Amino acid sequence: MAQASARAPVASVLLASAPRAAPTRAVTASAQAPSRDVKPTGAPPSASAPGESAKDFYEVDLPKPLGVKFGRGNDGGAYISAIDARRGSVTDDMQVGDKVVKVSASFGAEVWDALNFGQVVYAMRTRNGNVYMKIKRNYGSEACFEEAEMTEAERLYKMEKAGGNYGAGSKEMQARNYASRKEAERERRELFDDALVKFRKGEAELALVDFENVIGMEPRNFVGDNFSRVTNIYRVAQYNVACCYAAVGAVDPGLEALDACLKAGFDDFKKVRSDPNLAPLRTDSRFLPVLEKYDEPVINREAINALKSIFPFGKK
Repeated sequence: MAQASARAPVASVLLASAPRAAPTRAVTASAQAPSRDVKPTGAPPSASAPGESAKDFYEVDLPKPLGVKFGRGNDGGAYISAIDARRGSVTDDMQVGDKVVKVSASFGAEVWDALNFGQVVYAMRTRNGNVYMKIKRNYGSEACFEEAEMTEAERLYKMEKAGGNYGAGSKEMQARNYASRKEAERERRELFDDALVKFRKGEAELALVDFENVIGMEPRNFVGDNFSRVTNIYRVAQYNVACCYAAVGAVDPGLEALDACLKAGFDDFKKVRSDPNLAPLRTDSRFLPVLEKYDEPVINREAINALKSIFPFGKK
């Protein structure tokens, strides 16, 4: 496996470098197992908290595609982050900030407790049929995506910033923010590395949940030194998610992850065309159209076909 550099710690860490995962097989309802092995703190099982009642929850049973997107909240859970009925199924109950507390399994009638963001996304993407969810209302609050309550230093910083000053509050906030970012990066990298280990052991379903959580931990409003709007670990994790879905025989979400990976700027097209981990995706007729949205085809088939219509090329 290629060694990671100090400046781009995950740029060369790809699943293609790892041994092939377990043979392709269908995802079964037993795939809930990954939820018990996820390192980050996830959302707890959906027992009602004190003061909650039945009216604080609603249920949906929606055909795919869904017109709702989910984000990772500050407690690790899956929350509605966007709603667009033009993209797929939604209901009038849904609001941004609502939390998924139960979700249907990949197959069958089993329903899982929504333990964390990665598990919920995994369950939805591999679901065969309608997606059932039990959702907790947050009545329009988006506090799930916000930082914890301000400390005294943060309040002082905001006051100084509003007044155009730079003082003790500003200095302390800068130090705290730097330390917080470094800790988040460390936790994210550890989770990424754990997912690679699981994939190498043939545990693609377990790796999937971790990689989905890595993607959900993408910093908000990120702008890189090269003005990229996504981190490098995001691109590589999306690539690895595509490899994992291919390993468990889930072609549709695998192609979706591959498209997201390429759209985010992953440009090792040679690897995409040759990586054995992506072989199940390359056999699908949708693979080349996805790839060729971002990379010129090796041979321009349309030009070749046009020439064949003009010249005999071997015809007798």
